[in-house]
Amino acid sequence: MYVESLELADFRNYEKLDVHFSEGTNIFYGDNAQGKTNILEALYMLAVTKSHRASRDRDLIRFGKDEAHIRACLMKSGIDYRIDMHLRAAKPKGIAINGQRIRRASELVGLLHVVFFSPEDLRIIKEGPAERRHFIDVELCQLDASYLYDLNHYNRIVDQRNRLLHDLAFDGRAGLQDTLDVWDEQLASFGAKIIDRRAKFIGDLNGIVGNLHEDLSGGREHLTVSYEPNVQAEDLLRKLKNARERDIRLKMTTAGPHRDDFSCVADGIDLRQFGSQGQQRTCALSLKLSEIELVRQTISEDPVLMLDDVLSELDSGRQNYLLNRIGGIQTFITCTGLDEFVKNRFTINRLFRIENGRIAEETKETEG
Repeated sequence: MYVESLELADFRNYEKLDVHFSEGTNIFYGDNAQGKTNILEALYMLAVTKSHRASRDRDLIRFGKDEAHIRACLMKSGIDYRIDMHLRAAKPKGIAINGQRIRRASELVGLLHVVFFSPEDLRIIKEGPAERRHFIDVELCQLDASYLYDLNHYNRIVDQRNRLLHDLAFDGRAGLQDTLDVWDEQLASFGAKIIDRRAKFIGDLNGIVGNLHEDLSGGREHLTVSYEPNVQAEDLLRKLKNARERDIRLKMTTAGPHRDDFSCVADGIDLRQFGSQGQQRTCALSLKLSEIELVRQTISEDPVLMLDDVLSELDSGRQNYLLNRIGGIQTFITCTGLDEFVKNRFTINRLFRIENGRIAEETKETEG
């Protein structure tokens, strides 16, 4: 799997962009705030339909404009695909695949599979459970269309149940209580599927990450990741009913996979609480690299890897390990300078210097 080309119109600070990529390593370099990350953001949008840093489509449209366009051509399993995405400030986005408009944005997810790594991802371990749930969900939604369907429905039901709990806190009529029974049954049905799928995902990830982390840490640590569900799938409905009075008092749903977590333990140390900054960063890097192998095992294709200014956050040993691990798959890297690649004598298949929302210079096939 690889992206052949990308076109942007009025996206972020790009008035126009038309660029063709190498199947190997593509590097975008230049000063900060020139638009390097915006290119990766556009590709990420085509993979998961949402930005990794903006909650509204209107924030992605160039200042003074009402709409933006993203178009990419990619190759997957020997088949060419063209994705067109039309972002509008006041309307839902429009998406077409090979010229055929799709009804729901979720139908696009899984066509282009990406593993995205940014400095924010280095905080997966030390931040709260929401960050770790997001890590699971982004990957699983790309791998499993049924998981995306279940998760979307589950989240909507939690929102609806919470609104009902708020109403019940002020009005305890029997009719409203009966309605809560209906939502509990639906929430338990979708929630159980999510719990089961997450358990398998973490189990599969754990089978990969241990040896990889051991290599990355120079043989000093062995990492184990373990799923920590808020409730077991078969107990979810019972726990919802038992927690009902508390939920009404708190006006929120306190049981379910929206409160899940997973642990990262290295030689008996829970890195979430007691790991050093270096250990936590190594763990985050191990998880991201494990994603690549997990995708390979699941869909028999390499994902597209995107590294957004990550190298500057890593020491030389981790830089060297990362660069040596990514050979053979299409990779997009943003950075301010090229010292890391020179030092590691890393082959660059295509090099783009970005300046003020445009490609100021392009170079092909260089070795650091």
